Amino acid sequence: MNPDIVETVNVAREVAWLPWAVQYFFLIGLSYGAYLVSLPGLVFRRPGWEGISRLALLAALVCGLTAPVALLADLHQPGRFWHFYAYFTPSSWMSWGAFFIPVYLTGLILYAWLAFRPALARHADEGGRLAGLARRLAYGGHESRNALVAAALLAFVGAALVALYTGVEVMLVRARPLWHTPLLPLQFFVTALAGGFGLTLLFNRYLSGRGDPLATRRMANALAVTQLVALLVGGVWLALGLSGLSPTHAQALAEVAPSANWQLSAVWAVAATVVTLVLAWKRPGSGLAIGLLALHSAWMMRWTIFIGGQEVPKTGAGYYSYQLPFGPEGLMGIVGTAGLWIFLFVVLTTLLPLDRIGKSGATGA
Repeated sequence: MNPDIVETVNVAREVAWLPWAVQYFFLIGLSYGAYLVSLPGLVFRRPGWEGISRLALLAALVCGLTAPVALLADLHQPGRFWHFYAYFTPSSWMSWGAFFIPVYLTGLILYAWLAFRPALARHADEGGRLAGLARRLAYGGHESRNALVAAALLAFVGAALVALYTGVEVMLVRARPLWHTPLLPLQFFVTALAGGFGLTLLFNRYLSGRGDPLATRRMANALAVTQLVALLVGGVWLALGLSGLSPTHAQALAEVAPSANWQLSAVWAVAATVVTLVLAWKRPGSGLAIGLLALHSAWMMRWTIFIGGQEVPKTGAGYYSYQLPFGPEGLMGIVGTAGLWIFLFVVLTTLLPLDRIGKSGATGA
């Protein structure tokens, strides 16, 4: 009797979550992370945080307005976004997200408008660029403390809901053990907050060409804490995988451990986090370096989880290979989103110059 010959065929599959998804999760994370950084100075009025908080709010606004465009593009047929509202599915976190995002953006825009009204009025009175538009947007330029706090509270509720749904909708994918962990939403949040600090640090660094040293030190200290928490979360995941206490974590570790690409990514991620932590702790004045490193880590974490995670087959052997395409679903899409971000940044900073809103002694909301 001839022995049976079994041939295993591994079918390569295209990724379902495209780079558009990475861009959306990156930008919306930066937005609510930077929004949280804005609260100490604008809502709680902590001394020394006024300028930082206004810069953080500007960062939150630019990223928050850009993120939904990437999300619409990720739907493959953006014109069908209204289906989320016409055919609501209570069991789908993505369906809930269609309602959470407007709550957050409405609160954020109102909060930013109320916070920046006095600055817009001063810009118009001094005859700055687009002074007429600034005067109309200022609508008198009066401070409205109670209204600002109410808008900030609405934005906080929306930010919490967005942070929850963006983490949980990925965590619930049981077919991918790498994603199916309660640690994932926590790591998303921690790296988003770190990215918010990082972007605010960059804005602060280029304020009048040098930035506020005390503000840089405050943010560096807070950023160091986020990096420590990120390392702890990663260490817990690794411990659960190595110990076998959690079968899901053990399976996830077994799937990625043999891959040289995943090994390199793990070493790179840990090294970047440690370097950011050490610089933020030992050299808090290096705002440019730690800001860029924090943004790099926030992007890398999401790219590795989404794109790298889909290179691990749900069934079969080996790994899929993803090549970033040049077209709108790849490189050009990333460039286009970056172009939109830059356009919004230029428009907003024309009305609200960084050297005006970033001064700690300026009167804000």
